[in-house]
Amino acid sequence: MDVKVQQIDSCRWRIPREGAMRTDGLVFADRKMMAALQKEKSQALEQVRNVATLPGIVGPSIAMPDIHWGYGFPIGGVAAFDAKEGVVSPGGVGYDINCGVRLLRTELTVDEVRPRIEPLADELFRNIPSGIGSHRSDLKLSLAEERKMLTQGASWAVEHGYGRAEDLDHIEEKGTIKGADPQSISARALERGRNQLGTLGSGNHFVEVDLVEEIGDEQAASVLGLFPGQITVTIHTGSRGLGYQVCDDHLRMMQHAARKYGIKLPDRQLCCAPLTSTEGRQYLTAMACAANFAFTNRQLISAWVQESFERVLGKGPAAMRISTIYDVCHNIAKMETHMFEGKKRRLCVHRKGATRAFPPGHPDTPALYRSVGQPVMIPGDMGRYSYVLVGTQGAFDETFGSTCHGAGRVLSRHAAKKLARGRNLEAELAAHGIVIRASSRATVAEEISESYKDVLDVVSVVEQAGIGKIVARLRPLAVIKG
Repeated sequence: MDVKVQQIDSCRWRIPREGAMRTDGLVFADRKMMAALQKEKSQALEQVRNVATLPGIVGPSIAMPDIHWGYGFPIGGVAAFDAKEGVVSPGGVGYDINCGVRLLRTELTVDEVRPRIEPLADELFRNIPSGIGSHRSDLKLSLAEERKMLTQGASWAVEHGYGRAEDLDHIEEKGTIKGADPQSISARALERGRNQLGTLGSGNHFVEVDLVEEIGDEQAASVLGLFPGQITVTIHTGSRGLGYQVCDDHLRMMQHAARKYGIKLPDRQLCCAPLTSTEGRQYLTAMACAANFAFTNRQLISAWVQESFERVLGKGPAAMRISTIYDVCHNIAKMETHMFEGKKRRLCVHRKGATRAFPPGHPDTPALYRSVGQPVMIPGDMGRYSYVLVGTQGAFDETFGSTCHGAGRVLSRHAAKKLARGRNLEAELAAHGIVIRASSRATVAEEISESYKDVLDVVSVVEQAGIGKIVARLRPLAVIKG
């Protein structure tokens, strides 16, 4: 079905309210992006429209420039719901709850690391478990300890010697979503999580050694501790099988709940429950467990990244000064306070394939970064570049403090593998100075650069729209994939 769109300006498009919609849709995209979405009769645009029909939605149903089709909500979707009258939808969070990105800074330069990049890639690949079913034999959790971890999040890892207490100040929500209740998740979810904590995962998840190639905002870069020629590390992973199981379990519950509360859905994948209902509260407590698992996961992997650097480079922590710049959620629903139409509103903000981007001065922006805004990491693809941004007042005013989360897929995994057939992908990456380590060729094929939009196009729309500010460009030197 064709979706009507009206151009607002060079980077904004309105899907006007009609039919069962309770509000407009708002899509951030340039002309080329919108033309591509319309040419393919994008299901993603239809999903933006469908989200606008849900009860209690506040403001528009929003899509970021990395928009593509997802389960129920589009990936790149943002929607806020009134705390008393709104709903929570697992489709608005996604299967990989708190899939997110952590960026580590170092005091190392490219001249120090490039000569050792091959053995460093080998050590990272050995040291960080990746792929389906992987785990570290030195990390065994009892059921009681797993439940404790699910309530404490990243602070549990710090208590067990993985990282430092100051790391927590540089993680969204300090690495713990409050209200987590392990009683809300199934035995199957607990079982899957116990075997996968501290693992990278498969698909588009990665650990990447990057070079700070270009600085776009010197003041913000200085505050974030970034400089040209510097080595950074990006970690992209989430809640693994535990998060998937939590989503799957609660989708079934929500389908019954939607019927129970008389919620009419244009798509059953939008199944939801009132935030004040038993089902809504149970999902939020289970989702918090999965989010805390993901925070812990990235905290553990950060420790093993440092361990790998020390072994290969023969330098101690004081010389390398590896530390967390910031760690953000991508797939989450969170209770937040926002100004809307001149009034403070308590809202449940769904960000699915979207990143929180709070502005300078906001109390939830870490004190160290409050002068420039919350750091936002936008991965591109493994063959080109990624970007570091900071949040803006514009994002807080217009998108409930949200911006994009990545480049956005344009090819299915099947299509990407077909396009990669017969190519020497490792040699192609090597020609660009990039070392790749992966558990299978299929994983690399699925993630070829052609699978994604050019992330520069995406962040350019974000900056032009004023919902993010570019700070630095990172270029990959080594990529570790599951």
